[in-house]
Amino acid sequence: MLHVTDDIAIHDWELTESFVRASGPGGQNVNKVSSAVELRFEAERSPSLPAPVKTRLKRLSGRRWTKDGALVIQCDETRSQARNRDIARDRLIELIRRSLTTPKRRIATKPTKGSIRRRLQAKKVRGEVKALRGSVTDD
Repeated sequence: MLHVTDDIAIHDWELTESFVRASGPGGQNVNKVSSAVELRFEAERSPSLPAPVKTRLKRLSGRRWTKDGALVIQCDETRSQARNRDIARDRLIELIRRSLTTPKRRIATKPTKGSIRRRLQAKKVRGEVKALRGSVTDD
């Protein structure tokens, strides 16, 4: 069981880990040991997460979210399989914690009188510059 907060804990059946061969440094060890971790979390079917958290998690995870509603996190940072597993689980916990906070609603405000005046003045100056670009006539 993976504890995210005091209220939210992810059960073991919701997580699937598969180990694959990693690329990068490691010498002959790379060709022999499957040290990279692919952590799959069945977020859509998870009873641990409320519906609004699931929608925010889907938006935050981006392309890591699959069509069948699973969140896939890959990690091949270190040469140690156990360390990569811990890093992947920490990334999942951090992503879920970020999706727990509701975003602030934007309060619509009016532009100030000064900003309206400056904008109109800038438009007038720009219009005068463009008006001077016309063809030159002899007087």
